[in-house]
Amino acid sequence: MFRTTPPSVYWLALGAFALGMASFVTAGLIPMIGQAFNVEVAVAAQLVTVFSLAYGIGSPVVVALLPAHRQRFAMLAALAVFLLANVASALVDDFVALLVSRAFAGLGAGVYLATAIAASSAVALPGQRGRAIAMIMTGMAAGTVLGVPCSLLLAERAGWQAALWLIALLAGGAWLGLACSPVRLAAGPQIAISSRRLLLSDRKVMSILLVSLLAAVSSLGMYTFIAPLLGDPEFGGIDNIAPWLWAWGLGGVAGSFLIAPLAERIEGPLLTLIILLILATALLLLPLAAALSPWLAMLAIALWGCVGWALQVPQNNRLIAERQAQGDSNLAVALNESALYLGSALGAGAGGLLLALPVWTLALSAGAVALLAALVQFSSLRIPSSEALETGIGNSK
Repeated sequence: MFRTTPPSVYWLALGAFALGMASFVTAGLIPMIGQAFNVEVAVAAQLVTVFSLAYGIGSPVVVALLPAHRQRFAMLAALAVFLLANVASALVDDFVALLVSRAFAGLGAGVYLATAIAASSAVALPGQRGRAIAMIMTGMAAGTVLGVPCSLLLAERAGWQAALWLIALLAGGAWLGLACSPVRLAAGPQIAISSRRLLLSDRKVMSILLVSLLAAVSSLGMYTFIAPLLGDPEFGGIDNIAPWLWAWGLGGVAGSFLIAPLAERIEGPLLTLIILLILATALLLLPLAAALSPWLAMLAIALWGCVGWALQVPQNNRLIAERQAQGDSNLAVALNESALYLGSALGAGAGGLLLALPVWTLALSAGAVALLAALVQFSSLRIPSSEALETGIGNSK
């Protein structure tokens, strides 16, 4: 896998690593930031909100406006915005200015990830688009699982700004690597802004986005409630859930990496269906596993994290295959990222309402949503694709 991966993909993955850190580290920095700016924790938490809104809502708008013939420039510009916004976040001494800088960081992150995924598929060798996308997702997962704890440890010793300086340093390294890369991305067809709305009338694309939304409601929504479930005396009574969160995250890193060869051998729609069924099974069995043994629950959580993160490799691969000829695959990927953020928010909100019920209903409800996503995916198998999907050497047409 490593020998045939273009060097530029590794620089793209490094940028995704920095993005993964930035997406989740702010939540851990909130107490320190609140104290530094003398604001309530609830107010400091809005830093996460503005980042997420700019990422999930603003980035698709920006991607829709990007000129198709300047893809490389757009990717480097987005990464530069992300880098400078993190530098500004570390330097500002006003909380409102910090809010603005985090919004720009979220905007740059969302645009960069969409363009980086599309770029990785463009520079990949024939039949290896799946593994190139997997490298990007592995970078993001590793940034979340490994980068966030390391940056929080650094923040505890050197101040909260140090975590943001580390993110900026990594983003700067990725930017220099990509800027010096000899790879040039092919220009896509010129598309009028009004024509880009046609993407939303593509039944196949909308089905893919709906599956991503439901999967995020199930997987990312349930992630919010691991602590209440495992903290219940009937399901382990665990006080420190950090090892179980690590199991989820490390499973995600493994899944993002190991899905690459499968993406080359199994058709994307079928692979997505298999992943969703495994996700549903892991979530439905989680209460039973936790009741038997917390360590057995760790296996279910690791499997859940593995398939939850792996899902986006075939999803993004299919979106690019569907819309590459139309020249708006970047926008399709950006909309997919928005679906993930919206699904996470919906899942967390619905889970909060379910806390009034026995805690095991959280996992069962999440599993039921995953089954619903699988049903939607099964139904979508009969929707004709706009073009033949690239499924790799092992499944060439």
